[in-house]
Amino acid sequence: MGFALVVRFTARDESAARAFDDLAAAALEGIKAYEPGTLVYVNHRVPDEPRVRVFYELYADRAAFDLHEEQPHVKHFLAERGQYLESFEVTFLDEAAGKRPAQAGEAR
Repeated sequence: MGFALVVRFTARDESAARAFDDLAAAALEGIKAYEPGTLVYVNHRVPDEPRVRVFYELYADRAAFDLHEEQPHVKHFLAERGQYLESFEVTFLDEAAGKRPAQAGEAR
């Protein structure tokens, strides 16, 4: 089973939300290039809440999440995000059932 979390971010204003999106996009490039254990990492906009972003993150396991947290692109994101945010809330999830991306070597 994977290791997942949801993070809800509220930016200070719409301009800060756009800057936050740029920061997140830069981190995503590193995630795509260097983190095979990060299975899903998506930044969502919330309709009718222009300052809110919701990340959904799914990792192969806890070790993949721990490795993610140690990457330079993630450390940069974590260090810089505060200047754009009013608040954030992290919710860790236990997988009960569902469909998720197959990893290399797994049948779909």
